[in-house]
Amino acid sequence: MIEIPKYLKTYIVEQNYDDYSFIDHACWRFIMRLNKQYFRNHAHPKYLEGLDKTGITINQIPKIENIDKKLQSFGWRAVGVRGFLPPLVFMDFQSKGILPIACDMRSIEHLTYTPAPDIVHEAAGHSPMIADGDYAQYLKYYGKIARKAIYSSEDYDLYVAIRKLSDIKENPNSKTLEINKAENNLKNAIKSISYTSEAAFLSRINWWTVEYGLVGDTDNPKIYGAGLLSSIGESENCLKDEVEKIPISIDCLNYSYDITEQQPQLFVSKDFKSLVKILDEMSSSMAYQIGGIEGVDKAIQSKSICTLELDSNIQISGKVSNMIISENSIIYIQLECETQLAIKNKEIDGHGVERHKEGFGAPLGKLTNGLELNKLNKDEFIELGYKIDDFINIEFESGIKLKGIIKSIFEHDNYIKIITFSNCSVKYKNETLFDPAWGEYDMICGQRIESVFGGPSDMDQYYKRQSSNNNISNLNNNTSKPNINNELNKIYSNIRFMREQNCIDFSVLEKLAKDLNTNHQNDWLAGLEIYELSFKTDYDWVK
Repeated sequence: MIEIPKYLKTYIVEQNYDDYSFIDHACWRFIMRLNKQYFRNHAHPKYLEGLDKTGITINQIPKIENIDKKLQSFGWRAVGVRGFLPPLVFMDFQSKGILPIACDMRSIEHLTYTPAPDIVHEAAGHSPMIADGDYAQYLKYYGKIARKAIYSSEDYDLYVAIRKLSDIKENPNSKTLEINKAENNLKNAIKSISYTSEAAFLSRINWWTVEYGLVGDTDNPKIYGAGLLSSIGESENCLKDEVEKIPISIDCLNYSYDITEQQPQLFVSKDFKSLVKILDEMSSSMAYQIGGIEGVDKAIQSKSICTLELDSNIQISGKVSNMIISENSIIYIQLECETQLAIKNKEIDGHGVERHKEGFGAPLGKLTNGLELNKLNKDEFIELGYKIDDFINIEFESGIKLKGIIKSIFEHDNYIKIITFSNCSVKYKNETLFDPAWGEYDMICGQRIESVFGGPSDMDQYYKRQSSNNNISNLNNNTSKPNINNELNKIYSNIRFMREQNCIDFSVLEKLAKDLNTNHQNDWLAGLEIYELSFKTDYDWVK
């Protein structure tokens, strides 16, 4: 059984299956029957097979708990969520083999496309293809790499604007003024993007594969992207000659996309295994692989929560604000706001955001006497004359000078990781890096930064206590449920009962049709279902 971290559990919601109206189920049935017929010839062969294997029912909205049970046979799980998740959260779910399924059902006004995530897109779009082993492996691998990507603060602002607009558009009670305001906010968020982050590049790969991907021959490709599998309208359009079909390569990174428009080009992969090569090519240049000055520079530019991992396995998580470089090496790193220290993605006891709420600074490199502190244990350090409660002066080869009283020494795996000082000052040339008035100084031991990745190392602990807004904050998950027309819903209920019980009462059916024509003239789906029942029995409506 896949374990779900605590911080991810905060995004999980109950499906509340009884809240779906008979209208909701009818909408689902209409979409899925069209999908099954159309995608029989146009989707990847695994799609139809995957519907049943992953618990996707046709005549009524599936239960997420049933999808979860089915997916477990493929090494995956499914959980219910609501609305757009923060990108880092969604990718963390995916990297662990967990499919987040939006519980909301699109309205009859948005049958062919919805501006908000819903159960059609997540369940009927994403789930069936997981039955293909190569695709499922790619999906999970993508999540693991995307989880390491550095998101910019601008990316997060864009996510907030998109989510706000989608929620407002899907809510039938929204006013035109609200929609216009949300659309303007989204335009402003897009205009504010000053550079393309690692996460934005990876989102393009996701868009052209997982969401809008085609597979096979460019002259006769098959659909596998969830965005297409959940939208007949876009699927029909995408196979037309007007939409350019391009063999997929790393070059797809250079194609941005507009979520509000149908795409002018799509990418075709030979098979799902070939997609892994594109991810490998992308990841080789990412900060989590290269570290160093280039990696830290990406973290500073992002203005978001990132993690720096040292050669000593110490991980520092927070907003990186500055680095001091000497002879092409980082000699000091500075973080602002709440910072966490961890080892192997587990917060070091006593070194969470509560202790480092105003930031963190750390010198890197050897001492002038050649000592590499991270390669010593506590006893060896003491034997060299550095004792607890002693006032010491040490100098790094970089010229950084530290003096203070040794208060404690923290070891892990028999090596020194942190030396805590009181009455401590840290200086470089004429610059004060730490002043005794600021409290105790925790000096981490390490020579260089080997990896830089997005988000904190120990998310459960970092976000358990953090008070400030950040790139993973859980927005209000409560969206307004459209008001159900109880009389119309009752008509759908009666239709469904007769169909499922195979006991058609034509006198009742006629009354329902008259009621529909008189009181609900804008509703066409119930009329279609009534016609379907009468057509099957050759009932003569003209007497």
